[in-house]
Amino acid sequence: MINDEVSTMDNCIFCKIVAGQIPSAKVYEDHETFAFLDIAPANKGHCLVVPKKHMATVEEAAPEALAAMMRAAKKVARAISSAQGNTAYNIVVNNGREAGQIVFHLHLHVIPRYADDELVIDWERAKRRAKYASGEIEQVRLAIGKFL
Repeated sequence: MINDEVSTMDNCIFCKIVAGQIPSAKVYEDHETFAFLDIAPANKGHCLVVPKKHMATVEEAAPEALAAMMRAAKKVARAISSAQGNTAYNIVVNNGREAGQIVFHLHLHVIPRYADDELVIDWERAKRRAKYASGEIEQVRLAIGKFL
């Protein structure tokens, strides 16, 4: 399990938001998911899509819960784009502390993107830093394959 944080429904800020115990700027809700504006947005319109049932990480989520989150994220992304005029967006999951997860209730970030927004996900820098040595890619592929 990636998450070593203690997070239960009793102390989870997102569970409290879903339950209406903490106010939020809700944009969407269905029987499985809840979506609201992030209070510290990467861009205006940045929303979080959470499952109503508490789960901390992707590993804890049933495939059906992940599918419900993605269906909601698709609706929210379309609505953001219609309202904000963006033509692109990122859908991101920070899964675990090292990946940047701060609230240990699984959530998708739906971030509207604009040509001049200056928000940087530096894939080129990451590619330069994470190169495989000769033959290493096959070793990594085989190691991963043992667990599938």
